[in-house]
Amino acid sequence: MFGIADYGAFVAAIVLFLAIPGPGNLALITSTSKGGIAGGVAATFGIIAGDQVLLWLAVAGVSALLSAYPAAFHAVQWAGAAYLAWLGWRMLAAKPGQGPVLNIKPHHYFRQATVITLLNPKAIVFYMAFFPLFVDPARHQGVATFAAMAATIAALTFLYGLVAVLLTHQLAERLRSKPSITTLLNKIAGVCLLGFGIRLALSR
Repeated sequence: MFGIADYGAFVAAIVLFLAIPGPGNLALITSTSKGGIAGGVAATFGIIAGDQVLLWLAVAGVSALLSAYPAAFHAVQWAGAAYLAWLGWRMLAAKPGQGPVLNIKPHHYFRQATVITLLNPKAIVFYMAFFPLFVDPARHQGVATFAAMAATIAALTFLYGLVAVLLTHQLAERLRSKPSITTLLNKIAGVCLLGFGIRLALSR
């Protein structure tokens, strides 16, 4: 589909990455706690905006590499698989502890979520590693392929954000009283990422 290799796996990977605890999820939770559903939805659109900027910057680099150096592109695919496996291992090895606290100010949820996303130093590296894994060089359709991938990410981010906001609105106090839930989710995501990276490396 649109030059995307294994679209189903692409969607599954995005959902997994969205669920990984990090600045984006923390911005959603904090914005919802302070601004209710409206604040959480605004933060969701802020995350989408920040992601779109970063992913298109990554696309520019990936697209140029695909066109000019096909062999180097395959090397980037291997590096991407290794990065995902390393990220998963880091999540598994991480010790439970206090997460970062975001100073989210009222009525600026969209802008602050956008800035938080843009300033995440791992995001651009993630997109550079992620996109090559699902580009089929034989059926690649240029901008159309990346546009389909970007649209898929935006749609899934909106749906995930909406669900996360509604759950946070209903379960905020319960989640705060049980930090072990976040730790467990982090470990599960780490196992999935590690396995996903290994699977992609072995399939090359």
